[in-house]
Amino acid sequence: MKKLSLVATAVLGLVSTTAMAQSNVTIYGILDGGYSYVSGLRNGSSNAIVSGIMDGSRFGLRGTEDIGGGYKAIFTLENRLELDTGSVTNRPASGTQLPDRMSTAAGLGLSTLPIPAASTAGLIGAVNTSIASGLGVNIAGNLFDRQAFAGLVTPVGAFTLGRQYTPGYLVGATFDASQTQSSLAVGQVASFPPAFDIRLSNTVQYGIQLNGVTAALMYGAGEVAGSSSKGRFLGAMAIYKATGFSLGYGYNQRNNELAQKSLTNNVFGATVDVGPGTLYGQYATIKDDNPTGLSTIGATVTGASGSAAVGAAFQTAYNQAFMQDARLMHIGYKLTSGVHTVVVAFNRLSDRTTKNASTDSYGATYSYALSKRTSLNGVLTRFNNKGSGQAAPGQAGFIGGVTSTAGTGSTNVALGINHKF
Repeated sequence: MKKLSLVATAVLGLVSTTAMAQSNVTIYGILDGGYSYVSGLRNGSSNAIVSGIMDGSRFGLRGTEDIGGGYKAIFTLENRLELDTGSVTNRPASGTQLPDRMSTAAGLGLSTLPIPAASTAGLIGAVNTSIASGLGVNIAGNLFDRQAFAGLVTPVGAFTLGRQYTPGYLVGATFDASQTQSSLAVGQVASFPPAFDIRLSNTVQYGIQLNGVTAALMYGAGEVAGSSSKGRFLGAMAIYKATGFSLGYGYNQRNNELAQKSLTNNVFGATVDVGPGTLYGQYATIKDDNPTGLSTIGATVTGASGSAAVGAAFQTAYNQAFMQDARLMHIGYKLTSGVHTVVVAFNRLSDRTTKNASTDSYGATYSYALSKRTSLNGVLTRFNNKGSGQAAPGQAGFIGGVTSTAGTGSTNVALGINHKF
């Protein structure tokens, strides 16, 4: 199971307790790119050469040093790169567009403010511009955005610190038949607002593997002076793998900049070998009553409008727009036969808020292995948006953004090549 191996890699730093050379540094990476078609966007369909259809393109350094007595020092530095442009950052095909429920007076419930409609529109535009400026992947352009950590493997487990995958995300990735690859991956229907913290900086993790169990505990420091609770993160996971089946549970919980409980996830997953392939199932809860990064909107709007009442209305409206209360469900089947790999899957994001921004996706992927390192890949995925749902399909290397209007669906067709080194 490829993704379970990834979990062990993330938890234990790709090392074991067996003897090895005193030190070792490995250069590795993935180059993945191709053609992607996406329908249903505001400016029509997108036809583009993209990076990251099945896997996000990357370049990394991984090192170990055997220091004796069952102890090893380890490190990983892994950057993202865009094969089509050479950049380290990208934006979705829909650009800086936000969903209607977060960007229009009607969607936000701000149509009846005691100020001219033009003033309301101007204030919304200014807030949306600020929010949309960060919409994309690695907009800050960090060199090692994917992973950057160092640690120590001991006889009783591994201790690592830096920028790392979160426990809840790793469980979700493990029990996704697509293995987070392509627009068919379960997380694609819940990418905005982000339903999971994928990676976090300033984290400390303890991980262990024992008798088929891979487990981890993670603490993320908010690093806000005078408060240990603001921005704090807590996470845990456990996965059990036996012959013919596996089970797992993951938990993520992050506080916002006011130390309020923010994005929280419970992730349950299982696999079972059925016939010549493997059946995957996943169920996750998504809860965020106090969205992160929005607490200054009210004060900013008050200053711009001169009205505390208008500022308070904006603060409430944006908080409600970005709140999350949803269930994410996945069922899929993966079959590998010789050089052929086929995945079929169905995903559902069921939104329980009054916005009813729900999305279903379904489709298939096909990979043909030219060698152990190189494959040709095809993807066909359909997104059906319901209510105020507006998700557009992305790929493994980037988020899809939004469709033209609420309830508009989208189809993705992608063809590409993937090479690992």
